[in-house]
Amino acid sequence: MRIAFFDSGLGGLTVLSAAMKKLPKEDFLFYADTLHVPYGSKPGEAVKQYIHESVKTIMREEVKAIVVACNTATSLAIAELRSMYDIPVIGMEPAVKPAVEQNRATGKRVLVFATPLTLKEAKYIDLVKRVDDMNIVDSIPLPELVQYCEALNFDKGVIADYLAGKLDGVDLNQYGTVVLGCTHYPFYGKLLADILPPHIQIIDGRTGTVNRLVQVLKARHLLSAEGQEDLKFLCSSNSVQYIEKMKEALSLLNRMEGESENDDW
Repeated sequence: MRIAFFDSGLGGLTVLSAAMKKLPKEDFLFYADTLHVPYGSKPGEAVKQYIHESVKTIMREEVKAIVVACNTATSLAIAELRSMYDIPVIGMEPAVKPAVEQNRATGKRVLVFATPLTLKEAKYIDLVKRVDDMNIVDSIPLPELVQYCEALNFDKGVIADYLAGKLDGVDLNQYGTVVLGCTHYPFYGKLLADILPPHIQIIDGRTGTVNRLVQVLKARHLLSAEGQEDLKFLCSSNSVQYIEKMKEALSLLNRMEGESENDDW
């Protein structure tokens, strides 16, 4: 039985990669809804329908848990998915709470990068209301960063120019932490660390999500000791080319993050 990871495109690979490092005795499935990527700039009701169609397809496979490796999809549909399926369904949320906690004593603010749809959904708004008791959280939508990722565009100059335009007028000296609130964005972790001022820490929600996955699998006695980290790729467009792109992106991500660890990023 595999653990399934679901996203509109390549972004969920960042969560999958973290899980594969944490759970080397499991087998995995990654499903991308390539017919409808990106989710974050589309109408919410349409995206919710795409999510349900994708999960129905995933459930035809032998899976024991699903990780909705997309902040937008989690915001829109996680409660409904949990009510519909008996297996564990794990969601994502931007790492706003740990960001607020680590800036509590510094006087610095928190800046959340996410998709437009995530930022306007009640789940995100309620999260900020619940944890941001000092009113230090601001947010900026970066929808085009998803498109750059889907095109495997990691040109530092292009990304720096894009970010400069989005941050025009923003005093980055006020901020201590940037939260990457879309699973595509960690592909740019090293680039962002190079572009943003060095005092800014960059965090995302992958660690918390994977830790929750492990906790739930343990509680339900679903952890495997016999898997071989076998990974199956599927996508809604049945595109062989996109499946090859997913493999390339995962390899690229692992290489970039390996270099980051060696360089003390």
